[in-house]
Amino acid sequence: MIRCGLACERCRWILPLLLLSAIAFDIIALAGRGWLQSSDHGQTSSLWWKCSQEGGGSGSYEEGCQSLMEYAWGRAAAAMLFCGFIILVICFILSFFALCGPQMLVFLRVIGGLLALAAVFQIISLVIYPVKYTQTFTLHANPAVTYIYNWAYGFGWAATIILIGCAFFFCCLPNYEDDLLGNAKPRYFYTSA
Repeated sequence: MIRCGLACERCRWILPLLLLSAIAFDIIALAGRGWLQSSDHGQTSSLWWKCSQEGGGSGSYEEGCQSLMEYAWGRAAAAMLFCGFIILVICFILSFFALCGPQMLVFLRVIGGLLALAAVFQIISLVIYPVKYTQTFTLHANPAVTYIYNWAYGFGWAATIILIGCAFFFCCLPNYEDDLLGNAKPRYFYTSA
């Protein structure tokens, strides 16, 4: 006989692993140099610097790089992404305590709310950056050059999407308390005789 079902008491540790992957993606987004790149490879940018070299340089003024922290929108984008990252790390730590015992399941909705807040911070950051960057540096002035938002910017969005999904699941998990604790019988999706 073959049975196919879901054992929630074993699957509950998937959510902290997803949060860990979101932390890794946020670190890549915060530290990555590939936020924006021109099609002629004449300019690359990160969250912190705008450089006129293909490799992004080291972010120093000697290499012709300009700090985006000179602009209010640059500081705001970096601060919002960093605040979302800090909230994410706090939620990751809290998720272990919340999933360890039955008395801590009340924190799951709090974690879900904090993750939703972190997602809002990151969405604001990931929208401020391209809009204000395009306005400040008039990227549409030369139609022959296209600008591509690159891999590090994409990792920021990947972390944000994971945050939104985890926020939803953490808010819904208290409804399935018996399943999480292993007190409910497994529900099988498929049973063959």
